[in-house]
Amino acid sequence: MSNKQNQQMGSLGKGADLKGVGVDGYSHNSSRYDYSFKILLIGDSGVGKSSLLLSFISTSVLHHDLSPTVGVDFKIKLLTVGGKRLKLTIWDTAGQERFGIVTSSYYRGAHGIILVYDVTRRETFTNLSNIWAKEVELYSSNQDCVKLVVGNKVDRESERAVSREEGMGLALKYRCSFLECSAKTKENVHQCFKELIYKILEVPSLLEKGSVAVKRQILKQKEVQYPHSKGGGCCS
Repeated sequence: MSNKQNQQMGSLGKGADLKGVGVDGYSHNSSRYDYSFKILLIGDSGVGKSSLLLSFISTSVLHHDLSPTVGVDFKIKLLTVGGKRLKLTIWDTAGQERFGIVTSSYYRGAHGIILVYDVTRRETFTNLSNIWAKEVELYSSNQDCVKLVVGNKVDRESERAVSREEGMGLALKYRCSFLECSAKTKENVHQCFKELIYKILEVPSLLEKGSVAVKRQILKQKEVQYPHSKGGGCCS
């Protein structure tokens, strides 16, 4: 897949000050956006993390289930929020223990984490507490990282195995927000990412870490301290 195919633009919702920007209007040049945020999707395999991501970046409705992710995948979305240009790099993993080797680097520097479970499979909900929340605590390098618990597949209400109240209780336990959605029908999908982004923008430390201007200034300071040598080798 090309870089252009791997980027999608769009708005996060009606009535909000979030505006999508056409792909041809942006490049990966850091001067074209103000903040760069790393967002993770975590949870058991099959809970719909990839579908949630594709539903967010795509304008069409998903008509079939996706094949399981192998290893690590990511996609980029560029948005304008309150006049600020954002680059979101959204990471998705297989959610399987055999890919645990990528864990530490996967969590490093994350500004936001979405913990996903399947409302029709109770074990995926239980594993958020028993496995995934513990991994976040162990590996996340940003203490102020914003977390969101999401119950997916509410379009299969007749098969529900986890109540909404239980989901809210889990989110309360970990002091984070909670939403339910359907990646298949797009119900609440944009609201999930919108909620996470607004929360990130409210945390000064995350804004500083995600600021392109701050990173550029740090780079300039390093160049002043350690200027590139000019000329030939050590011998005349």
